[in-house]
Amino acid sequence: MQNPVRQIHQALNEIGALDQCRLVAVSSLYSSAPIGGVAQPTFINAVAQIETSLAPAELMRTLLNVEIAHDRVRTIKNGPRTIDLDILLYDDLQINEANIVVPHPRAHERAFVLLPLLELDPELYIPGRGGARELAALVRDQIVRRLAKEESGLL
Repeated sequence: MQNPVRQIHQALNEIGALDQCRLVAVSSLYSSAPIGGVAQPTFINAVAQIETSLAPAELMRTLLNVEIAHDRVRTIKNGPRTIDLDILLYDDLQINEANIVVPHPRAHERAFVLLPLLELDPELYIPGRGGARELAALVRDQIVRRLAKEESGLL
């Protein structure tokens, strides 16, 4: 059976162990209902801040390799997955290329992204979109719950 909390911790450990990346901070874990209409279990989400010497496209390829190592298979859009790693922001860059869009094109619409981002940086500004605090107020109807320490494996 899948264990999303364990998978997130393992992926974070793998990202932190990369020579080109340093894990700076990790948000709490949050649960949220899936988006997209495909029946599946509740999602567990988190945001990590990393420092990296990788360019955005290289970082995306590296994250996709971590997903593959976790048996991620892309068969159904917004469907069930073992893990989903995205680049939400990369400094203040705005990138719109075939394989990478930064800031993430829907980050500003999703409470499960904005709340952990705000936990790491209460004054965060999303380039081209605005302040994360103001954006979070626009999606406050989305049900997102911060997991307690005993639920998140952080005892």
